[in-house]
Amino acid sequence: MAAAHGRTGRPPLTEARKAEIRLRIARAAVDLFVRQGVHATTGEQIGQAVGVSARTVWRYFPSKESCVRPLFSAGIEMLVGCLRDWRPGQPLVAAFDGALAGEPELVAGPERSILGPLVRLTRTEPGLRAVWLQTYDEAEPAFARALAERAGLPADDPRAAIQAAMFNAALRAAVEHYAWRDAGRGAQGDELEAAVRSALGVVAEGLR
Repeated sequence: MAAAHGRTGRPPLTEARKAEIRLRIARAAVDLFVRQGVHATTGEQIGQAVGVSARTVWRYFPSKESCVRPLFSAGIEMLVGCLRDWRPGQPLVAAFDGALAGEPELVAGPERSILGPLVRLTRTEPGLRAVWLQTYDEAEPAFARALAERAGLPADDPRAAIQAAMFNAALRAAVEHYAWRDAGRGAQGDELEAAVRSALGVVAEGLR
């Protein structure tokens, strides 16, 4: 019998499966970072915690610090959607009511228990701090595009860019305030939601 032609071996991973693996690696990395420190954690240890090789870890992330990126970037697309759907005359915080109440990803959801410890590590770990700030830096243009679209402005209008910078900084400040205030007390999801709502209220004074 003639041998069958075509590809053999494992089928390629779907994007959903890849995202799941990235998230599992991120959770394992944070757990190790919190328990033993970033310097003492190796790619091999992260892989072992997930059941994959270190080579697989490096296939998804260029460094051990970058492994946490999926946790930092959770909810960005949702935030963009809320900004795009923000109706004229509607209070800014009201545009996020549904997301805050029904979509836990906006405030880290199941990752809430590790968000505080992870963000606190960014105070003392330069590599993690760089990933944390880069995540917000990369999100800002998406926020600017959504605000420009909402206001009928050109995509490169500086007003939208300035508004996006205000919104972005307010969110980061809210999460950092929650994380550092939460030190030693355990995660309080309602406090994180309250911090986000407070930040939105403050930034709304400059966004009309």
